[in-house]
Amino acid sequence: MIEELTKRLLNQNLEDPSLLKETEKFTPKRLLPDATVIKIGGQSFIDRGKAAVFPLIQEIKENLPNHKMIIGTGAGTRARHAYSIGIDQGMPTGVLGLLGTFVSIQNAKMIHYLLTNEGIPYIEPGGFSQLPLYLKERNAVVFFGMPPYTYWQRSPEIGKIPPYRTDTGCYLVSEVYGTKNMIYIKDEDGLYTNDPKKDKNAKFIPEITAEELIERDLDDVVVERAVIEMMKNAKNGRQIQIINGMVPGNLTKALNGEKIGTIITSK
Repeated sequence: MIEELTKRLLNQNLEDPSLLKETEKFTPKRLLPDATVIKIGGQSFIDRGKAAVFPLIQEIKENLPNHKMIIGTGAGTRARHAYSIGIDQGMPTGVLGLLGTFVSIQNAKMIHYLLTNEGIPYIEPGGFSQLPLYLKERNAVVFFGMPPYTYWQRSPEIGKIPPYRTDTGCYLVSEVYGTKNMIYIKDEDGLYTNDPKKDKNAKFIPEITAEELIERDLDDVVVERAVIEMMKNAKNGRQIQIINGMVPGNLTKALNGEKIGTIITSK
């Protein structure tokens, strides 16, 4: 089978649908099936300061002996401020993506510094080849969640805000490495029919598929819509979980596989 596929790859257009279909016969290897990607929200969590972050850091430390964690960070309010200034001065989407990246880096380094006494390293995209070693040695690593598209950000259908931001970047790490779970830490219990901070009648959604969520076309979604779109074609990252990090013990429960918060599946 591989010889035939090799011949076709060498001699046919890589956009040929029949050729692409052939590549589906090979199952992607899950490189880090025992690890979990954890995304710490920027505006929804880190921007809350010490009262929110310190208890979470302590919970991460307590879970180090039992869980391998790839910890990504959001950008938050400072990125939104940078976007507003950049838009006012006519900057294109790719430049806005670069500005947001630097804020995500700042947050990642703060989380890293809070974990230095545990020997938890901070890495950037160029250092991801060392990620398995760090997990083997220290059981955790910190990275910035913004995907490194920067100037190569795709222009959105509406407006200029980069469509692929930190939720997406963290999800892609989970998808590529084939981790056992992708956990988003927010300041809400999970997905609602609307923003519960603004709508008291918003109803909690404990479980839903990506397709169902897209069909419902909610005005407010707790994770970036790009993540939900990507889940439709997921090979490994077929589930994400959104939890309230303000509740002590929630991260531990999610790491242990408990169905808390909202679980979104690809199908």
